[in-house]
Amino acid sequence: MKKALIVWGGWDGHEPEQVAGIFAGLLREAKFDVEVSDTLDAFNDGEKLKGLDLIVPVWTMGDISKEQVANVSEAVQGGTGIAGCHGGMCDSFRNNVDWQFMTGGQWVAHPGNDGVEYLVEIKQSFSPLVEGIQDFKVVSEQYYLHVDPAVEVLATTRFPVVSGPHVLNKAVDMPVAWTKRWGYGRVYYNSLGHHADIVDMPQVKEMMRRGLLWAAEGKTLYGGGDLKLFSGEQGYTGMGDSQ
Repeated sequence: MKKALIVWGGWDGHEPEQVAGIFAGLLREAKFDVEVSDTLDAFNDGEKLKGLDLIVPVWTMGDISKEQVANVSEAVQGGTGIAGCHGGMCDSFRNNVDWQFMTGGQWVAHPGNDGVEYLVEIKQSFSPLVEGIQDFKVVSEQYYLHVDPAVEVLATTRFPVVSGPHVLNKAVDMPVAWTKRWGYGRVYYNSLGHHADIVDMPQVKEMMRRGLLWAAEGKTLYGGGDLKLFSGEQGYTGMGDSQ
């Protein structure tokens, strides 16, 4: 039985407890052993995290210790997957660039705030993560993110839709859903999910279900490899300025 940890909290406006409940239901339907925690202390035990197949953060804003981020990062490097949505994963800890590097992006704006109608366009229709899912409209926040160019984009949305200082720039297709690797671990992110009812939309819920299960396969496929491939003899020092 695969093991997953869901950690929810932070800003209540994103309904983290309700969203965590949706994710827990999807994983239990898939026969996961699911632990749900409402404290970042769940990231304190690095060895426990390394024993998981999947970590699901549902935590918007807030502060996290460098030790907690290091524990999550090391677990994911070893093959544990990480998957999440909206501000619960890519607006979690604005002051921690380590977290942003691992997850693949960081929210910077949502022009028009909540209630904007926009189109989600499926880009990688050959991927099993979005196969059979058609383009769809959503009325919610439209996330503008700073995104790791290494991600594999699965869906996008076109900016601009509403007015703002960005509108005189050329139109851009902003990633909505993506995957990437962090060491041996799989990373999945979906920017949809301002409230639980958005996560519960059939298209969004199915995308998240597939993303959660995909991320959880990383340990089976890639785990057990030599982490020195990423860290060297002295440990990974590429983030030294953020420590």
